Amino acid sequence: MTSSEQRIRALPCWNGAIQIAPLTGGLSNENFLVADANGRHVARIGRDYAFHHVFRGRELMTARAAAEAGFAPDVEYADAGVVVVRYLEARTCDAADIRANIERVARLIHAFHHEMPNHVSGAGFMFWVFHVIRDYARTLQAGGSRMTNELPRYLALAEGLERAQTPMPIVFGHNDLLPANFLDGGGKLWLIDFEYAGFNTAMFDLAGVASNAGMSQDECEALLTAYLGAAPDDAIRRSHAAMQCASLLREAMWSMVSELNLDAPGVDYVAYTTENLARLDAALERYRTRYGTKD
Repeated sequence: MTSSEQRIRALPCWNGAIQIAPLTGGLSNENFLVADANGRHVARIGRDYAFHHVFRGRELMTARAAAEAGFAPDVEYADAGVVVVRYLEARTCDAADIRANIERVARLIHAFHHEMPNHVSGAGFMFWVFHVIRDYARTLQAGGSRMTNELPRYLALAEGLERAQTPMPIVFGHNDLLPANFLDGGGKLWLIDFEYAGFNTAMFDLAGVASNAGMSQDECEALLTAYLGAAPDDAIRRSHAAMQCASLLREAMWSMVSELNLDAPGVDYVAYTTENLARLDAALERYRTRYGTKD
């Protein structure tokens, strides 16, 4: 039995004997399916990662707010880096699921953006991907990353992509819309994992969900139209394409920072960095070809 399993068994929230099974997919957390006399639950173990701007107290607040607003499962117990939530009878989505449900996904994102500010509490947190990229570059430089020589190029790229952003209202974003962070319960879509949630413009979530699901240009158009309630203009289209590149750059740099600081079982951060840099190159080629820019 691992130390994490021992820690979960010792929690005071269970009713009778429990069964524990690890859940796969976490890149920086440990997740377990736990069954007791009351049913099934998901237990999540994590700690603060200042180098990733992840603080568990803020994540817990957001998870509770999202549950209250009807976007996430109920939080049943929390203490010192451990959170237990109600298990949902729902399927974890993959990229194909997101592309097949663009209107449902757009409606969920829109509702989350505009309803969550009525439920979150405490000091506001701003997630601006271009600040994150610049701060990751400082962390990588200080840590002697193998990618240090590439940092000036990444920062110049981020500067150009930031210039391409069109002004949009501030909403409350999830900011980590990987397909696996959507759960499909049949009649309802749910969101999980709120490590990076905070105030932002809508464009990052719209770009993140598109790039993470590998959406085509036509699918991106459908996503933006469903979210906005009307066809996007050229400025929005360009901003969205540029932000997809920024999302992929941030994910690649997240992995580079993780190479220096994390050691999750079974996770190959170097391979994940390589994968995201390849995806970034492809997105940049599409963006530059369409808009005739070197940014």
